[in-house]
This record gives sequence, structure tokens and C-alpha cells, in this order.
Amino acid sequence: MKNLSVAQILRDLDSGQYSSRELTQYYIDRIEANNSKLNAYVTCDFSHALAKADIQDELRNKGEASALSGLPIAHKDIFCTEGLRTTAGSKMLGEFVPPYTATVVSNFDEHGAILLGKTNMDEFAMGSSNENSFYGATLNPWDTSRIPGGSSGGSAAAVAADLCAAATGTDTGGSIRQPAAMCGITGVKPTYGRASRWGMIAYASSLDQAGPMTRSAEDAAILLEAMCGHDAKDSTSIPQDPPKLVESLNNPIKGLRIGICKEYLSHELNPSIAENVLASVEILKSQGAIISEVSLPNVQHAIPAYYIIAPAEASANLSRFDGVRFGYRCDEPKDLNDLYTRSRSEGFGAEVKNRIMIGSFALSTGYYDAYYGKAQQIRRLIKNDFMTAFNQVDLIVGPISPSPAFKIGEKTSNPTDMYLQDIFTVTANLVGLPAASIPSGFVDGLPVGLQLIGNHFDEATLLKAAHSFQQATDFHKQFAEVS
Repeated sequence: MKNLSVAQILRDLDSGQYSSRELTQYYIDRIEANNSKLNAYVTCDFSHALAKADIQDELRNKGEASALSGLPIAHKDIFCTEGLRTTAGSKMLGEFVPPYTATVVSNFDEHGAILLGKTNMDEFAMGSSNENSFYGATLNPWDTSRIPGGSSGGSAAAVAADLCAAATGTDTGGSIRQPAAMCGITGVKPTYGRASRWGMIAYASSLDQAGPMTRSAEDAAILLEAMCGHDAKDSTSIPQDPPKLVESLNNPIKGLRIGICKEYLSHELNPSIAENVLASVEILKSQGAIISEVSLPNVQHAIPAYYIIAPAEASANLSRFDGVRFGYRCDEPKDLNDLYTRSRSEGFGAEVKNRIMIGSFALSTGYYDAYYGKAQQIRRLIKNDFMTAFNQVDLIVGPISPSPAFKIGEKTSNPTDMYLQDIFTVTANLVGLPAASIPSGFVDGLPVGLQLIGNHFDEATLLKAAHSFQQATDFHKQFAEVS
């Protein structure tokens, strides 16, 4: 059963190669043997997982199996799960057990998927390394002295180490794609609004989007069909049926217009990663894609714009954690002001408090127009650049991060350097575009990913190109060796 894709697992279950209970027990054994080495999971639910596996086996025997019946997966600990602790990687929600379930989780439940547990993450999804979790850093399965990427590092590590068949993540500025690249798996951020945000604990509401983290583009397409769709409970949800993605995966990419963003291949990029991007483009070219250069002149302003908009929205979203209604509450407050102050000071970690302060300042009287307003104007300029580029090409390719996975603690003392890890990924969030990271090789023995950015609502083209690339390479079939 080791290192099987979602597609293979579903075929095996249908043909009776093994039962869902046997498969679920395999992953449980893997988690029990390896999670202490990686810290990928923060909460597990094995008894319920095995009980649901039995139910799915019965349904399959009756011929009533759903699309994902019996598939064991993990959810990032930012998705609310009724009756199961949901912490968002924070002390603030350390004991929070939601009374409701996020729509994305419900969609997977309805399709027969089995929840193994909740994965570790940067606190409230704020981070690029998974070092900001209250529960400690997740380690990269390829080299446990290194970070797995963040904020969805727990999900990425769990998939890479074969501790689940697939996992969910969330992407506010690259938090699916960057850890996917650093752990050698496939990660997809769909168009903003494709997947419901209801029940997903908010970081920055205009940027957050849920997506799958899998071994391959084919697996990602299978999961996206299950998790996406209109949700009346989410005002930003697109009123469209779930996209049909699997059926078009094997269509040829001959004639597909792919643009290389010249600004992405900058001096800030590790030269070996730049070479990897160009080599990957040659593979797509050999399959019939038409390659050209495109310019996105305003992407140089993306990081400063993002780190105004995201903290501003976070400062508003996290104001609900006040020690009164739910979440952490300080001991023996002297008065209401002391309750608010100490509950938030003690409940939030340093990075979260930093971003709340930045966001509050950017929204304050006298500074709103100079900072938040200006950042939104830059956001529009970046969107215009992409729309112009998509008049010329169907996809844009580039790197995911400036370097491979770095050592734990290497960048924690330099916030600017840490923030620059998102330099190539934040643009897709600012514009709401679908984007993916696919394994494209190794630099210094560590996995790296190729970024594909598509036009709005065109996940089908993006995944078709990703699948075509993976049919010609085996990078997605190389696995971290965790004993």
C-alpha cells in the first residue's frame, strides 16, 4: 500500500485489492510510527476513522460507494470539525471544539472520505515555514533539520511521508504551493471562491482559499471535484457547479500558450531554481506548448501590498478572540480591559501579534489612505498586468520560492527575509487566480516545484498542463524515506 496515489487507491478499493479498514489501519500505523519524528498531526481521530471505514466498506459491498468512499485523508487544522478539536495552530483555540463542520470538510464527508486527523500549521496560517505553530514546528520528511514550508506544512509533510492519501490546505499568499514545493508534492490553489470558506478560520478574507495537497495533478483534480461548489453560507462563493476536471486531464497540450514571466527570473532567485524552471519549460515545449515571454511589471510591489492587505484583514478577523465568547481566557482578570489585554497577549503568538499591530496601524485614522488604500491600488495594477498577459498566453509559469527548504531557525531572526519567501506566490492570491505547484526536480538534494498560474475559472487548463508534465517526468513519484 505504500506511497499510493489517490487514483490508484480508488481503483484498488473498487477492485477489492484491500478494504478501506485495512487501508485506514495502514495509515494509522504510519502515523503512530512517524508523527513523533515530524509533528505533522496535532489531533487524530482513529476510532472514528476506523468506524467510518467499516461503513464505507459496507456501502461499497452494496454497490453504493461514493466518489471518494474509503479514502483516508487529513484536514489542515484551520477547518472546523464538529466534535473534534480545531486549534488553527494557536493557544488561543487550544481547547476549541466547534459545534459545526466546515463546508469543505462536509463535502469530503458526503463523498465518503475518511478523516484521520488534523494537521499542524503556522498559527492562524501566518507564516512561511510552519515554525509559528503553538504546537511546535513540523519537520520536512526529506531532511528533518529543515522546514516543510508553511502555513500548510503539516499537510504537506503528512502527504510526503505517506501519513495520509491526501490532505487539505489553505493558501493566503502561497501556503499550499510553497510547502508542496518544499516537500515534493502537488498543491493547488483554485480560483478565489471555488471552494467555500465557511467554517475555515479566517486569516485574510479576500485572499484565503482552500485547496488539495496530493501526490499528483490527477489526484488534485479528483479532490477538487469533490471539495468545490457553490455554498450559500459563504457570500464569496462562486455560484457555479463543481468543475469537471478529471475528464480533460489527458487532452494534449499542443498549441497551449505558456508565458515565462521575466520578472520572476530575477536576481533574487537561486540560480539552480531558475535553471530548473527553464528546464521544466523545455519539457512542456517538447509536448507541443508554445513558449513566450510575458511581463508583469508591477509584481515587484506585490510583497509590500500583500503585507499591508493581509495584516489589515487579519486585525479585523482576529478581533473576535477577546477572551469573552470563546477561545483562551486569562486567569483572574482584574477588570474588562485586563481581560481583553491579557487574553489576547497570552493567547496569540509573537508573529500573530506582529501582524495584528501592522494591520491595525494600516487601518487607523490618518494612515488608511496612505497604506491600505494604496495597497489596494497596487493590487488592481497587478491584476491589470495579469489580464494583459492572459490576452497573450493561457498559462504563466515560474518558480515557487527563492530557494529550497531552509534550515529550521535560519530565518526566524530576519522577518523581511522570511516574508520574501512568498515573493512569487502572493500575486495569485492578490488577483484571485488559480495556481499550482508541481514537483519539478531537486536542488541540493531537496525537492523544488514549478508554479503554474491560470486564468480565472480555468483550473482545467492548469491541471491539464500539470498532468502532461507529470506524464513526462517522475519527480512526483519520488518519495521521502521515512522509516
